[in-house]
Amino acid sequence: MSTPETIPIASDHAGFALKERLKAALERRGYAVEDLGPTTDAATDYADQAHPLAERVSRGAAARGVLLCGTGLGMSYAANRHAHVRAAVAWSPEIATLARQHNDANVLVLPARFVADDEAERILDAWLATPFEGGRHERRIEKIETSDDARRAEAARHAPHEQATAEPGRDLE
Repeated sequence: MSTPETIPIASDHAGFALKERLKAALERRGYAVEDLGPTTDAATDYADQAHPLAERVSRGAAARGVLLCGTGLGMSYAANRHAHVRAAVAWSPEIATLARQHNDANVLVLPARFVADDEAERILDAWLATPFEGGRHERRIEKIETSDDARRAEAARHAPHEQATAEPGRDLE
């Protein structure tokens, strides 16, 4: 028997109740769930929840993950700052399907204030069941990854120069 895929999940306070429901849905579907928080519906900042999940996906510790916040936007902004993360806000099963087929979305972001619980499960199911089509979409994903890598290399190339030209006694940070 193979080990079930582990899917990390996290939310802010606005997505907490739906996160709890989707955790149970994932477990019923045979997935292992890594709940990255929060543990209550007390106010929390979305970035504090998004970054740990996105980092797991970025470094390959998880193949995919699920984030929830009020609109889905804050979580997607934070998650997409990480290399190799393609976080997609989906408000319908059709959007989730296209995000997987065309964009190889590896993080599903749900706008908890704008989707009903049953619809959220349908969105999750569509995203989980849909493979990446590849083909013409593969080169588009490669362009995203290449430009991420190129920007990081360019920034690293300039970092020593900037440090060397700093005024004595002046902190660059």
